[in-house]
Amino acid sequence: MRHCPICEQDSIVGHGRRRKQAHDEHHDWIGIRRGLCNRCGKTFTFLPPFSPPYGHYSFIARSQALQHYFLEGRCWEDAAPTVKDPDRVADPSTLRRWFHNLDSSRPPFSALRRTMLAISAWLGRAELLVHNSLPLRRHTVYPFLARFWPLRI
Repeated sequence: MRHCPICEQDSIVGHGRRRKQAHDEHHDWIGIRRGLCNRCGKTFTFLPPFSPPYGHYSFIARSQALQHYFLEGRCWEDAAPTVKDPDRVADPSTLRRWFHNLDSSRPPFSALRRTMLAISAWLGRAELLVHNSLPLRRHTVYPFLARFWPLRI
């Protein structure tokens, strides 16, 4: 990426590397690139898609913790993700913060779980589901399920 989002010029050049924590099953620390815009002087960090800014755990680890807690019904302590370093365990307060920071404008997870179970049961039957006079067939629902079940946040 060479295009600067601030001055909108192709003026970003390499500005070194640094290490960042990104704990999950496959990573402890990762190397990330930095860039400097020659025009406006802003410094940029190029993070991989699986590593959130300022986070010590990757999205992979967070997703695993969400699955343990919401889908498998484990308690906070048992929902901690598996990480490469066996001596590192996510604190229960960290797990609660991850779950608390989920978008509250969406349905509660208890409702989402019931909804997904109802859709799974419907897929097992041969009947047609109609919503607002729109018939929903299996081929329209399967892509939705592939995306959201199991929960990948």
